[in-house]
Amino acid sequence: MSLTLRIILIVCSLISFLLCVMKIKQAKLKVNNAVIWMIGSIILILMSIFVNAVEWISNKLGFMAPVNFVFFVMIAFLLIEVFFNNIQISMQNEKIKDLNHYIALKEKEEKDRD
Repeated sequence: MSLTLRIILIVCSLISFLLCVMKIKQAKLKVNNAVIWMIGSIILILMSIFVNAVEWISNKLGFMAPVNFVFFVMIAFLLIEVFFNNIQISMQNEKIKDLNHYIALKEKEEKDRD
């Protein structure tokens, strides 16, 4: 892995980590949602510091270059995040549907009283 890529990984990881911390302090991001991004940042930092381990793992898994392994890990990380977001969205949609039904029933009860 080239020095340039390592520096880019470290800088981007630190920026994303600090951005998460700032958004938590501003109450624009919940800690539960920020933890996964902080873990991803830490993983990127570790991968850029321990290059020999990344090269060894990428060779064992059959990647042509360590950078391909880094891209693979980040894509897998993002896919997992999208999956969990979809689960959350589905749960929210169910709650909205239940709330709509509840409101409709309450409006019907009020209409029947009049």
